[in-house]
Amino acid sequence: MTDFSYVYILEPLDDEAYYVGLTDDLKKRLAKHNAGDVSHTAKKCPWQIKSAVAFRDRKRAADFERYLKTASGRAFAKKRL
Repeated sequence: MTDFSYVYILEPLDDEAYYVGLTDDLKKRLAKHNAGDVSHTAKKCPWQIKSAVAFRDRKRAADFERYLKTASGRAFAKKRL
């Protein structure tokens, strides 16, 4: 079995906001966001996964997450993800 790292984009059910993150366990991380255990997302619960990309290489995943948090990365995500 191959372990993956996931770069994910969450969106609240009733808002236009979004959140970009990185995790090795997507289900568990989404549960933490929706439980209010993540300070950056606690005020806009509940969240749903808008997009998730799996990487076999954690460094590449971290690089992609960092890119999505830049201005050009946000534009890319809005248009493509």
